[in-house]
Amino acid sequence: MPYVDLPGVHLWYTDTGGDGPPVVFLHAASGTCESWVYQLSAFTEAGYRCIAFERKGWGHSRPDPAGEQPGSVSDDLQRLADHLTLTRFHLVATAAGGGGSLDYALGHPERVRSLVIADHGFGQLQDPEFKQVVDRVRPLQIDGLPVELRELGPGYRATNPAGMRRWLEIERASVAEGARGPRQPPRNQLAFALLETLTVPTLLIAGEADLITPPAVMRLVAAHIPSCQFATVPEAGHAAFWERPDVWNRVVLDFIGQH
Repeated sequence: MPYVDLPGVHLWYTDTGGDGPPVVFLHAASGTCESWVYQLSAFTEAGYRCIAFERKGWGHSRPDPAGEQPGSVSDDLQRLADHLTLTRFHLVATAAGGGGSLDYALGHPERVRSLVIADHGFGQLQDPEFKQVVDRVRPLQIDGLPVELRELGPGYRATNPAGMRRWLEIERASVAEGARGPRQPPRNQLAFALLETLTVPTLLIAGEADLITPPAVMRLVAAHIPSCQFATVPEAGHAAFWERPDVWNRVVLDFIGQH
């Protein structure tokens, strides 16, 4: 798992290598590259080259004060893709990783074969009516809950204590040196009108027990993305990719296999 020095960041990434179509994974705010353990093996077995990186301020990735701060996830991804000579690739993201992936797909559609965003809150959307929906769905009391109650579904917490412990270990290790610093803003000002111009084949996925971003919120967004496909994962919360990887992986592999 090497570093690459890019403008403004010492970026940590993983790359399974191989000649298969590349898939780039973007982790949640509660995660790192290690979060994708259930995906990397399955997607590699399916013939894909899997690449994951830790966003600036997460895990091992460190800001470089000699470059632009905080910069954008989209720019970091573009430079990593150039470094790895990825001409076109599938882009798969969950939760907070969805913001950077959507920003990149809007700015560089010629590089993205398909876009998958799971359980993302779309908090950067500027439309007032959408913000009102989010405010009703996600009151401040939800943000005050312990992270495992916010992000892991009740069924998973009840039946897989070992998996919950490992998820929490990764979440606690995700903060770089005890502080993340400022979030990286998108290059694009996100709004429904801009989503309606997206030309990349897109799939949105929602965990049916997601407390933070329930399916109704993601369906609202999907309605503004041309030809967007939508799927749900039964009995899964905000971390559906971790809780039900068997279902999640099958849905994503079926989708990207079409593109």
